Amino acid sequence: MTITSITLPTQNELPCDDGIPMETQRHKMQMDLLIHTLYPWLEQRNQGYIGGNMFIYYSAAQLKNQDFKGPDFFAVLDVPKVERKSWVVWEEGKAPDVIVELLSESTANDDKTKKKQIYQDQMRVPEYFWYDPFNSEDLAGFRLHGRIYQPISWEDKGYFCEGLQLYLTRWEGNYEGVTTTWLRWADFEGNVLPTRGEMAQQAQAEKEKLATKLREMGVDPDAL
Repeated sequence: MTITSITLPTQNELPCDDGIPMETQRHKMQMDLLIHTLYPWLEQRNQGYIGGNMFIYYSAAQLKNQDFKGPDFFAVLDVPKVERKSWVVWEEGKAPDVIVELLSESTANDDKTKKKQIYQDQMRVPEYFWYDPFNSEDLAGFRLHGRIYQPISWEDKGYFCEGLQLYLTRWEGNYEGVTTTWLRWADFEGNVLPTRGEMAQQAQAEKEKLATKLREMGVDPDAL
């Protein structure tokens, strides 16, 4: 009996961990930055899912070949907000809408060839991006036109992601103690989506600004 003639397994029956860590600490940090800054954006929507470094199952042939690698970041629109061990296309009814791969010396060739072909031909992922955390110039974006990926043009604010209605842009700054060029989400005005820490800093700055204004008006903010 072939694998295509039997019932395909559920996510609870499929492997969800290969035990292989991400290439470097910076790769892990870059993945977290993409995911965590998008959570507040997701909270404003009724549906959607964001994942990273987790398996995506998309075909019986993939199961047969035991090719269980997953993208570093992906986002799916119009699906329930529930926890998942892996993304199983035949259970969910769709593949991710956006995928980002973080290049490394060991993965760059596959990310730019084999995986790009899979995302284009088999999974039909509408938008695909790649980025090298150690070489900020190695950044590219593609969008499906018909059945073929076409390069996305770089704009002043970055690469526009139609699915998320956000930009992917380079940002020079410090994140979790590491100063380098990070890949970040940005809104239509070009403002990067803040981390939780940045949101706390912004709130504190607004509080201090208000306190200063009250003192100028002769009001003691500590007495309020």
